[in-house]
Amino acid sequence: MSTFLVLQSPTLSTTQIEQIAAIACANQVILVGAHAARLDAIDLSEQAAIIQWAQDKKVDYAFLPAPQQAWKNMKVLAMDMDSTLINIECIDEIAGVAGRKEQVAAITEAAMRGEIKDFSESLRRRVAMLEGVPAQALQEVYDTKLRLNAGAEELLKAAHAQGIKTLLVSGGFTFFTQRLQERLGLYETHANTLEVDERGLLTGRVLGPIVDAQAKADYLQALALKEGASPEQCIAMGDGANDLLMMQHARYSVAYRAKPLVQEQANFSLNYSGLNGVLNWFDYA
Repeated sequence: MSTFLVLQSPTLSTTQIEQIAAIACANQVILVGAHAARLDAIDLSEQAAIIQWAQDKKVDYAFLPAPQQAWKNMKVLAMDMDSTLINIECIDEIAGVAGRKEQVAAITEAAMRGEIKDFSESLRRRVAMLEGVPAQALQEVYDTKLRLNAGAEELLKAAHAQGIKTLLVSGGFTFFTQRLQERLGLYETHANTLEVDERGLLTGRVLGPIVDAQAKADYLQALALKEGASPEQCIAMGDGANDLLMMQHARYSVAYRAKPLVQEQANFSLNYSGLNGVLNWFDYA
C-alpha cells in the first residue's frame, strides 16, 4: 500500500513544496488549500529526512495510507477544551482574578506535562486556591479572556455538516463547556462543576466525581459504542497528559500545540496550522 504525505503551515510556500517533493520522491503533488499540499506515493525510506525538513521549516506533516480516508466515514470528534478548543486554561484565569494565577498555573503546567500523575489531586489543589473568588469571575473570564483557537469553527462546522458527533470533554468546568455547547452546537459535553456558596463565592471544591484522564477515555468510548464507531472512525484532540488515555481510542489522535509527552504518543500533531488542519487529511468526495 502506498503512502501519501500532507504538509501544511500558514507560511507554506510553493518553493517549499517543491523542495519536499524532491526529498520525498513524490509521484504527484496536489494543492489542497492555500497553505497545504498532498504528496502522493512518497518514498518512505526518506521519512526521517522529511520529518527533519518539516521541523526545520515549521511545517505540520502527516503520513497517511492510500487510499485516503473519506470524511463521510468518520463518526466521532472528541476534543479537550482548555488550550485545545480554546486559547486559555480557564482555572488559571479564574485564579488571576484573585491574584493567584502564578501559583495555580505552575500546577496546571506540571499536570499537563505529565509531571503530576494524579490529575484529580492536582485539580483539587488548584480549585482549593479559588476559595472566596466571586462566581461572577467565571463570566468575566468567558467574556474577556476566552477565545476559540484558530480553525475551531471551520472544523466543527464540517463535522456537523457530515453528521459527525462532537464531544467536548474537559478537566475544566461546566460553566464554560455548557456555554460552548450552546454557542457551537456541540453534541455532548462533560466537565467538572465548581461549588458556589449562598454568598455567590466559590468554595474551593468541585461537586461530584472529577473528570480525569480515565473519565475522558470512558466518555469517548461510550459515544463511539453508541454511534457504532470503530477507532478508525474517531478523532481525538488534546494538548496535555490527561488527554492521552482518550487519544488511545482514536486512530486520528491529534496533539494540538501539545506538551512533548503528548506529541510523542499521538499519531498526528498540529503545531502551526489551525484545528481545521485535520480536514486536509481526508477526502471530501
